[in-house]
Amino acid sequence: MRVVLVAGTTGTAKIPGISAAGADPSLVDHTPSADAEIIEYGDTVRSPVTPVSPTGCPTPAAITRAVRELTGFDVLTVDAGLAEPTATPTIDVGARPGDDIRESEPVRTAPGAFEAARRMGLALPEDELVIGETVPGGTTTALAVLRALGESFPVSSSLPDNPTGLKEEVVAEAFDASDMEPGVAAHEPRRAARYLGDPVLPVVAGLTVGALESDIDVTLGGGTQLLAAAALARHAGADGDLTLATTSYLAADVPELEATAAELDLDVTVTDPGFETHPLDRYAAGEAKEGAGMGGALMLADRMGVIDDVEAATLDVLSRLDPEAVDVDVDVVGEAEDGA
Repeated sequence: MRVVLVAGTTGTAKIPGISAAGADPSLVDHTPSADAEIIEYGDTVRSPVTPVSPTGCPTPAAITRAVRELTGFDVLTVDAGLAEPTATPTIDVGARPGDDIRESEPVRTAPGAFEAARRMGLALPEDELVIGETVPGGTTTALAVLRALGESFPVSSSLPDNPTGLKEEVVAEAFDASDMEPGVAAHEPRRAARYLGDPVLPVVAGLTVGALESDIDVTLGGGTQLLAAAALARHAGADGDLTLATTSYLAADVPELEATAAELDLDVTVTDPGFETHPLDRYAAGEAKEGAGMGGALMLADRMGVIDDVEAATLDVLSRLDPEAVDVDVDVVGEAEDGA
């Protein structure tokens, strides 16, 4: 079993109020790089920060790492536009950091990265693949891409109160900047990602398309960001069985999830980790909800019979991270994901 983490950045994350960024938004670009290191090594190595919310909710990468320690799954990290270096070995598919979607062409590398990722998916020697993502600001870009494809699906948020009004305003400005209309990129996924997305979305979609073409069972471990990636894959003509594995926290935030997934011919697996101990209780309070492959990792933990051990294992991972990872007073460096 292999988990692929697709990690990248978008300038959209630096829009005030869009993501759960903290006192120093300039550090948000380090979040995906740090997430990759935590999943790979169990600690940050080159990244100067550990992602954590203002109330101390830790990055979902700590949970994915805990499940990896319990189950032993392999990890492959794809550089889908990292803006800051990571010590984690990565696969380069030609993606570059994305600009704010209110720019006219925020993801110039989308078409090439999509195709490179598709070829990678074709070449992977796997029977089953779980794909996760880490990209702050990603639910806003996901919303824009869905609208470009002509889809009306909702998106979640890492914040307890989803700033839907702000997201819709940003998406409207993005359409104005790209001189496009909602629905104009239906069945043109590369165009949707290039002009209204982030660099992670076309890479996840390309991987998915290639893997399905190779008859690999694909599970997208995440929430509405990966729902948008699934929409890109379907609009690219991909068929085959495809599953969305997410958390109970994300599913509670998006009541339309089952019906939405059905429209894209997606199966849905929802796992409840039963977190009760601080700081993991922040997930039940509506923070984070998804990201860094957490939904896919929890699905694997449940399948392998270790789901009841995940909370203790995650607390152990956190105890080995820098103490600021669970200090509610620390400056936040950015969300480990954007609520999926």
